[in-house]
Amino acid sequence: MPDLTGKVAVVTGGSRGIGAAIASRLAEDGADVVVTYRSRADEAATVVEKIESGGRRALALAADSADPQAVTWVIDETVRQLGRLDILVANAGVFPMGPLEEVTLDEVDSTLAVHVRGVFLAAQAAAAHMGDGGRIISIGSCLAERVPVAGITLYSMSKSALTGLTKGLARDLGPRGITANVVHPGPTDTDMNPADSDEAADERALTALGRYGTPADVAGMVSYLAGGDGAWVTGASFAVDGGYGA
Repeated sequence: MPDLTGKVAVVTGGSRGIGAAIASRLAEDGADVVVTYRSRADEAATVVEKIESGGRRALALAADSADPQAVTWVIDETVRQLGRLDILVANAGVFPMGPLEEVTLDEVDSTLAVHVRGVFLAAQAAAAHMGDGGRIISIGSCLAERVPVAGITLYSMSKSALTGLTKGLARDLGPRGITANVVHPGPTDTDMNPADSDEAADERALTALGRYGTPADVAGMVSYLAGGDGAWVTGASFAVDGGYGA
């Protein structure tokens, strides 16, 4: 288990699903954790209570990752209340889906605001506070490199942008000892994509292991990248997808 004692982490979109699992795992590894949420205050409070019950500090901050001011405010507020920032996990996301001809300009702008602009601004703000050993980890998608169905062009485009962002951050921040990586989950059992949905059998069939992943599977990879063993890993993409892209 990585030792993150004394570290402070921010997990955007950390009130449920993969984000909540990541926040809990980083806390189990010793970090104090800030989670952001857009509308689910009760679920964010539950995550905070769980972390605090394990002896770590935790905060839940209401912030829409599509709002530039909110994104940078979260970073500043984390440092103000917890004194530092060592780990940023950009997890907040949306899932636009539908026929290409029906995608609106508002959908394009809002999706890119969360998945691209929001991650860039969070990383930029976080880097200003991080020192040697800082970690920036983005949560992408298996659909960034393989698109097996129609109707997800906008989503796939926005998630694929994280690869270029990650490589650029690695070069910009490497001289300061800060790493940047992106994790691409495959079909993962959450309330947004439950393993018992009508579409689940088709998604399961696309994996090599023949099953859905769990949020804990993704959190384990993030934990590795956030810890000391991940110090020599940067500018890289990691598929945690059960062989979805094999």
